[in-house]
Amino acid sequence: MIILDNVIVDRGSKYAVSGGPCRSAEEARMFLAELKRTKKFAKATHNSWALICGGQMIKNDDGEAGAGMVILRMLEREGLHDHIIVVTRWFGGKHLGGDRFRHVQDAVRTYLKAM
Repeated sequence: MIILDNVIVDRGSKYAVSGGPCRSAEEARMFLAELKRTKKFAKATHNSWALICGGQMIKNDDGEAGAGMVILRMLEREGLHDHIIVVTRWFGGKHLGGDRFRHVQDAVRTYLKAM
């Protein structure tokens, strides 16, 4: 599991990105459970994620509408299969509007460069 913390800060919201090998929806649930064993991630506002495995595209916005699809498209573009990417956000009190999608993309790019 790779965790990159505080990759983006904007108007009080903070972002982290994490990921690792993952081959099924069940493994994705286990990955998230492991991530949330750290209190900070368990208390996050959103843990949005996506995964391409076994010919399936699986995503979860975790309340950050559209974030899972952004991650999924980036995984597809990179041809990255059997690998989950989770973008975590701690809400800072101010709405980010469309900037939140740019932040999700930037977080995923940061992760892909670190792999």
